[in-house]
Amino acid sequence: MGGKYRITGNTYPRMRRPRRRRKLVLSVTAAVVALGLAGWGTLQIVDVFTGGNKQANAADRPKVCPSPSATAAAKVLPKPAAIKVNIYNATPRSGLAKAAADELKKRGFAIGKVDNAPAAYDKKVPGAGMLLGGPAAMNGSFPVLATQLPGAAQKTDARRTADVDLIIGTKFKAFSTPAAAATALTALTKPAPAPSSC
Repeated sequence: MGGKYRITGNTYPRMRRPRRRRKLVLSVTAAVVALGLAGWGTLQIVDVFTGGNKQANAADRPKVCPSPSATAAAKVLPKPAAIKVNIYNATPRSGLAKAAADELKKRGFAIGKVDNAPAAYDKKVPGAGMLLGGPAAMNGSFPVLATQLPGAAQKTDARRTADVDLIIGTKFKAFSTPAAAATALTALTKPAPAPSSC
């Protein structure tokens, strides 16, 4: 053969197919893979925001309101008879500790020592009174005794005994009425209602 396709030596002309078909197959395959990945990613995002197959979305979920008993249990406080109160007079008025002890005894409290206040507190309690006791008294005896003398300061010390001290201050006039004290004590034992979002 002569001309363009003349065979010389041991080389032969190679007739190749056009590459258009291969490019078309690769393009279609790449497009299918890209669409599949995009669809899968979209499903993952939808599942994250709607909670998957559990429920369609947050708007369709029924509201569950916890009952008041589940939110807060009733507070258990000691009875007045279980609280031993030492009464000290930190005022210049004489006989005040004895009168206070008699009144608290009528209201069911156990009475311990009755005396003038020690030097650390004598004439140094400016309010109506001060409750002094061990750390456990803060959530036990103090709230019950405070119903009898609202506004009394509360302070803990290092004692390990269960008794508490009531130090009568200079502004002391009288205890709460028995009815007011009973109402305050009842309010303490009831659980506080939790704020409802229902």
